[in-house]
Amino acid sequence: MLSQAHDVLARLLPADYAALCVSRPGHTAEYDWMVAQMPPAFFARYPEMAAEDFVRGAVSKQPNIVLRDSEMVSRQALERSLFYRHCRELGMPLEHVMAVRLDVGRDWHAGFMLYRERPRPFSEENRALLQRLVPVLTGTVRNCRMLDQVASRGQLLESLFHHQGSECVVLAPPAREVMRTAHATELLERWFTPPELASQGLPQVLLEQLKRLVAAEKDLARGVPDTWARMSLKVTFVRLPELGGRTLWALVLQEVSHAPGMPSAWRERLTPRQVEVVERVLRGWDNKLIAEDLGCAKATVTKHLYRIFNKLGVNNRATLISLALRRP
Repeated sequence: MLSQAHDVLARLLPADYAALCVSRPGHTAEYDWMVAQMPPAFFARYPEMAAEDFVRGAVSKQPNIVLRDSEMVSRQALERSLFYRHCRELGMPLEHVMAVRLDVGRDWHAGFMLYRERPRPFSEENRALLQRLVPVLTGTVRNCRMLDQVASRGQLLESLFHHQGSECVVLAPPAREVMRTAHATELLERWFTPPELASQGLPQVLLEQLKRLVAAEKDLARGVPDTWARMSLKVTFVRLPELGGRTLWALVLQEVSHAPGMPSAWRERLTPRQVEVVERVLRGWDNKLIAEDLGCAKATVTKHLYRIFNKLGVNNRATLISLALRRP
C-alpha cells in the first residue's frame, strides 16, 4: 500500500531519492523504513548519522508542515553539515530536500522525505502539492500500521484458538468483521443455515447478542464475558483491547461435547461412515443435522441407522445412547 502511494507521488513530484520511515511503537527514536528508494549504505549508517540529520530536526519542530531545505537551514549551513558530507561520501549527494513529519498517533509518527542530487530546488508548487497530500499520506500510514497490528494479532489468535480447540471471529461493532480463524467459517456453516445469516455472512442471532452487549457495556465493566449456546455449540463474547481507536469483540466458538464417547468395540464392528453417524447421534443430533454435516440425504442417514441398530442389537436412538454410557 505504501509503495503504491509512493509510485503515485513519484510521478507528481520527481525526485532522485525517497524514503518513508515509521517510528516503532514505544520507541519514537527508532524507525522502520517502509519506503527506501535510496542506497542501502544510507540506512546502514543512518543510526550514526541521525544526530546530524538537519531534516529530522527541522520537521520535528513543525509536524504535518511540508518544509524545503531552504526553510530548514541556510545553503551555507547545509553544505557545512556533517549529514550533507556523509551523504556525499556514500555516493548520493543530497543537494535539495523536501520533507514532512506525519503525526499519526499519540505515541508514534512517520517521516516522508524527497531528495534531489542535482542543483534543482523543489518549487513552491511542489511544496503546496505535497502539503495537500499530507492527510492522505497520514491516513495511508495509519491504515498500514493497523493492518500490520491486525495481522500480528490474527496470527496470535489463530495459534491460541487452534491450541484450545476453538475458533474465533473478531468484530468491530455493530457488524464489521476484522478477522476470523481458519476454520471459523466451517464451524458457522455447520451450525447455522443460510437463512439465519445476515448480509455480512454472520449469524443474525449472534449480531443481535453483540448489539445487546455493547448497549449494556457498563454492566460488563468487570470483564465477565457473556455466552450464547445452541445444543453443544458455545459462543463466548469477549471484549478486546482497542485497536486503532476501535472497540473490538471476539466471538469465541467452541463445540462442547457432553455426550458419551464411542465404545472402542463399536469402531471395530461398524464401517467408517457408520462410525461418523453414531458419533453425531451421541451428540444429540437429529437426522437432518447429521445429513447436512455429512453432506448426504436425510434418507441416507436413516438407512445407516437401520444397519447400525442391527449390527449393535438395539432398537432405537435412546437405547443406543444408553448402551454407550455403560460401555467403555
